[in-house]
This record gives sequence, C-alpha cells and structure tokens, in this order.
Amino acid sequence: MIRAAIAGLGWWGKHMVRRMADSDQLRIVAAIDTSEAQAAFAAEHGLALTTRWDDVLGDPAIDAVILCTPHSLHTAQVLAIAKAGKHVFCEKPLALNRADAERSVLACRAAGVKLGIGHERRYELAMLEIKRLLAEGALGTIMHVEANFSHDKLAEVPTTDWRASPVDAPAAGMTAMGIHLTDGFLEMFGPITEVYATTAQRASNRANGDVVSVQTRFASGATGYLNAILVTPLYIGITVFGSQAWVEARNHTHPDTPGPTTLTVQYKDGRRTVHDYEWTDTVRANLEAFARSIEQDAPYIFTDGQKIGNIAVLEAICRSVATNMPVAVEGSAAAERASA
Repeated sequence: MIRAAIAGLGWWGKHMVRRMADSDQLRIVAAIDTSEAQAAFAAEHGLALTTRWDDVLGDPAIDAVILCTPHSLHTAQVLAIAKAGKHVFCEKPLALNRADAERSVLACRAAGVKLGIGHERRYELAMLEIKRLLAEGALGTIMHVEANFSHDKLAEVPTTDWRASPVDAPAAGMTAMGIHLTDGFLEMFGPITEVYATTAQRASNRANGDVVSVQTRFASGATGYLNAILVTPLYIGITVFGSQAWVEARNHTHPDTPGPTTLTVQYKDGRRTVHDYEWTDTVRANLEAFARSIEQDAPYIFTDGQKIGNIAVLEAICRSVATNMPVAVEGSAAAERASA
C-alpha cells in the first residue's frame, strides 16, 4: 500500500480523495493546503491537514505526494519532492515549458523516484479500443485525427482564480482540457512537429480566453485538429480517419461522472459497428498503476519522452497563439533518449 499526501484540496484534489477512498493500492492519508479552510473535508476523509510542506516531506511514513496545485508551481514542487526522496504524481500539465518538464523528469530519475502524470483519459475503454485498432492496422494509413474536449464546468471560475490566469492557464482551455488531447495524440500517432493555434474570448471575461483551436502536423505526415471550449455544454469526442476505415468515440459524460462512451467504426466496404463502453474510474486506474510502478518497479504507460514532448507541444501552442503563426515543436535530446 502506497501512502500518499495530496497538495491542493480544490475541485480536482477533492475528487481524487473521494475516488481513492477504498483503494487497496494507494491511500491518501494527508493533505497540504494553503489554509485550514478545508479542515472539515480533511477530517471527514481522515486526512492529516497541514499548511507546511516540511510536515509532509519530512514524514518517513509518506511514500508519495500528489500535486493538484497551480501549474506555475509544479516544477519547483516536483524538484522539492524528488529531493526528499518521495515519488511524485503531478496533475497535468507537468510544466508550462519544455525546459522545466525536462528538469522534473531528470530530477526524478536522479533521485530514483517515480513521476506520475494526471492524464487518466488513456485508461478509457473506448480509447484503449482505438489504440488496439491502430496497432492492428485496421484503419489503414492514418490520414487525420480530430478531437474535442469542451464543457462548462469551469465557466464560472472567478477572474482572480489561477485557472483563469494567462500565466497559470495559458491559451484558454489548453491546460485544463486540450493537454489531455495532445497526450492522446502523442501516444497514438507519435511526435507532433508543428502547430498552428488560435484563441478567442466569446462568452466570458477571462483574460486567457474561452476557446482554443489547434492544427497539428505529425512526424508521420498525418495531420490533426483539436478544440477546447470553456463555455459550452459537454462535448467530448475523437475521430480518427484512416485510408480503410474511420473510428469515432463520443463521451456522454465528463470523465469524472459515470456514463457510456459510444464507439463507431465505419469501414471502406460499408460495414459499420457501434458499441457502447461503460464508464470506468480512470482516475483510480491511473493512480493505482502509478502505485504498482512503485511497489513492483513495473513500467508506467507514460514514457518520460511523452511527458516532456507534451509540454513541448503546449509551449509551441502558446507561442503560436502569441504570434498568430505556425510554430515548430522544439525537439528534446532528453525526450528522444527517454523514448528510445
């Protein structure tokens, strides 16, 4: 059993505590928050609450720390946790630029600790089926992919909140939702070499905008498109177009809420299959996989190259938004070595 502390008891931090309440692989036993305002929640869930990092980093009974903190704090926090010899699970994004992502990956390697990342959507059953179809070549040559992750769960976030900050959450919904899509792109279609991105402010007064749209080019030659909107009813889907078939997954609910996902495959010969996949607790699946990678020294499905590469893509997207120009995704020797 991995005993973990969680830093940050906001919306997602509380969700993670609830999802892991009866896990027999990873148990959240302590919490760090900037104030004691969450004392009632901590007491309800049996968490030792502190405002001091030293209380957790110096506690030999704590094996790992889960970060649910503002994005600009991630790098310094990962480095401090690794230095203390504890494993780190960092909510996405790992960092806001490629250089900081490399620093975190290399610090964890040097300390001999595991670095987990909060991209739980890889564990969705429909996404796993798309990955299987790709691996078997059932779609033929991959031509193009389109993905959307939009909802209004964060529509009422105050303009003073870090989630609305151009510093902590640049490019509208990119760090909240779009970063999950680029993670899936990298896993299933390989490196992204170029992006062209734009944002818009349509229905909110958030300084970082409420719409982000991104065109991508892959090293394979395929193209892609992703979109994330912060002020619209739930719409989550991905469509992969191949020379022999296309496949589409449409989520009926947000990943934090039980509900089916419909997977449709349309083949060149006219055959069409439709299957509904039931909801699975992907947050728990990811954290328990992280725990197994610690206890069994087992492989973790997120490679260091992908962790760094996804932040390189994020950095390029932010630069493209700022310049209104296509931007090449900067390569990384560390990422290439990790992916080899």
